[in-house]
Parts: sequence; C-alpha cells; structure tokens
Amino acid sequence: MLSKKLQDSLNKQVNAEFYSAYLYLSMRTYFEQSNLPGFAHWMKLQSTEENAHGMKIYDFILDRQGQLELTAIQQPTSKFKSPLEIMQLALEHEKSISGMINRLYELAVKENDYPAQVMLQWFISEQVEEEKQALIIVEQLKRVGNDAAALMILDKELGERK
Repeated sequence: MLSKKLQDSLNKQVNAEFYSAYLYLSMRTYFEQSNLPGFAHWMKLQSTEENAHGMKIYDFILDRQGQLELTAIQQPTSKFKSPLEIMQLALEHEKSISGMINRLYELAVKENDYPAQVMLQWFISEQVEEEKQALIIVEQLKRVGNDAAALMILDKELGERK
C-alpha cells in the first residue's frame, strides 16, 4: 500500500508528466508553423514519451491499490521567439522534472517503499537521458546561430529520431 503522502506526490507527478506532454505539443505547434518539420517531429515524439511516463506512474498507483486524483493540467505557454528559446525552455523544464523525481525518490526512501524506489530509479535514469538530449540540441543551436543552412541540417537530423 502507498502512504497517503507518497500517493499524493505521485498524483502530482502524473499531472506534471501530462503537463510535459502538453507543453511539448505547444512547442511542436511553433515548429510546425515555422516549417521546421524535423523539430516538430522531435517534439511530437517527446510529447508521446511524456504521456507514456504519466501512464507509467498512473498504472503504478493503481497496481499499489492507490487512489488516483487527476487534476486540471496547467495551460502551457504558446508564445515562443526561436528554436533556441524553445529548446532552452525544454532543458529547464526537464531539469525541473528531474528535481521532482529526485524528491519523490527521497520520499520513497524515507518511507521504506521499495517498489516505489525501483520504479523511480527508472525515471531517474530516464531524466539523465532527457536532459542530455535537450542540452545537445541547445548547444547545437547555439553553434548554428543565424545560419539557415545549418538550421535546416539540424532540422533534418531531428526528423530522423525514432
């Protein structure tokens, strides 16, 4: 059984993961409207992945006979200035999610909830990869600067994500 405190925190994480999916859809819209289909594809896959993360925690709560509380998802921003700004926001968002996961893990350790610790270890590893991917793209965009040809090459590369 999940403790009430851990259950409530996991429910908040479900909401945060679904918000992430929603945020990446908003970012995808910018890229679609800017005719950057590779970036849009990358964001579509990112959104799908974040939705799966939310469902993973959702299912975990159910598997542990916990009570789910699906709360309203915050509206994401839809005003962006550039691909670099978006990817910097994505990186900061992933760092924020990593912090939330780390605090959940600390709570699971404090409460001696071993199944939650195992599940959250997967998320900790996943967040390392999420931050790494976003940072690489941020660094590449900084190198690209205002070079349209380089941006198109990066866009093509991001479109190949599977």
